[in-house]
Amino acid sequence: MNHTLLTLSLLGALSLAACDKPTVVNVPAAPAATPGPAGPAGATGATGATGSQGDAGKPGDAAPTPVPEAASAPTK
Repeated sequence: MNHTLLTLSLLGALSLAACDKPTVVNVPAAPAATPGPAGPAGATGATGATGSQGDAGKPGDAAPTPVPEAASAPTK
């Protein structure tokens, strides 16, 4: 029994030691290109026609809207 346990533990240790984890190499990103000088301003766009103005609305209520009270939880 002792020899079997010793043999299994040695085989387990050797099998775990044989696993090779690859090394991860982080490659740095290429530097961002710097923008060049600004070019000349473009031509301005044409102005469009505006629509006609709508009718005036009716005046609102002067009285505030009542807020309903919260319902209380029913008692058991």
